[in-house]
Amino acid sequence: MPPLNDTEMEVLRFLLLGIPGLEKSHIWISIPFSSVYLLSLMGNFTILLLIKTEQSLHEPMYYFLSMLSISDLGLSLSSLPTTLGLFLFDVHEIHAAACFAQEFFIHLFTVSEASVLSVMAFDRYVAIRNPLRYSTILTSSRVIKTGVFLTSKNILLILPLPFLLQWLKYCHQNLLPHSYCLHQDVMKLACSDNTVNVVYGLCAALSTMLDLVFIIFSYIMILKTVLGIATPREQFKALNTCISHICAVLIFYVPMLSAAMLHRFARDVPPMIHVFMADIFLLVPPLMNPIVYCVKTRQIREKVVGKLGPKRS
Repeated sequence: MPPLNDTEMEVLRFLLLGIPGLEKSHIWISIPFSSVYLLSLMGNFTILLLIKTEQSLHEPMYYFLSMLSISDLGLSLSSLPTTLGLFLFDVHEIHAAACFAQEFFIHLFTVSEASVLSVMAFDRYVAIRNPLRYSTILTSSRVIKTGVFLTSKNILLILPLPFLLQWLKYCHQNLLPHSYCLHQDVMKLACSDNTVNVVYGLCAALSTMLDLVFIIFSYIMILKTVLGIATPREQFKALNTCISHICAVLIFYVPMLSAAMLHRFARDVPPMIHVFMADIFLLVPPLMNPIVYCVKTRQIREKVVGKLGPKRS
């Protein structure tokens, strides 16, 4: 690809590699990817439909769960077009503007999921610390205001990323190692100074780490409260309400931190491993969160079972 000047930015194309070394198997790889996307979309739409239609689920906990499902849907839909286009139809090219837009939505829904998980941790703390005042502390209006605040904060945080990428100059390299665009991958292709992109990208990543710190602090307070409960049975019952959320936190943060550690400290690892870990981070949380909450949350489980197999008279 010939060198590009500023006027050629509008016609710049990037090439998505998919999974390096397995190019000839992309059509077969599309089967598990398509299955994961389909199950993720079905699971999260089911959660949203149940919360909307079932009056008994109109509580703060389930409103936060609906926010989590929206984040998961956004994460799946952001990467789905290029991923399935590459694996199913062998479409590797993506226009620069489309690439920048895709990385914006992927990072937006990533930080949104971290934010929702942090407020869900606070929700669990309030439910255990003040169960009798729970409905008065976390009212519907406060939940809505929290959702609007988090959405606004995350959009303002991520919005500069595509513009920072657009201001860079791209000369020769145009190969991206995944089947979708990420900020850190695109900025590495620039032949101009990308220091601002690096620093701002770290600040955006730091926000998800601050959410993790808040989650850990919330659970320290939860454990302190639980240890003050009289009987072991009541302690177990209180902690059991947190199991689904703990699973969601682990499902989200373990792949993300593992991919970050590999990228930072294991650069000699084959590229396929880096791509595999990034795909796990992007695909597994939207797939597993609906399953975890359907299995571990009695109210949702009963509603799903009731819809699938209504009781006979």
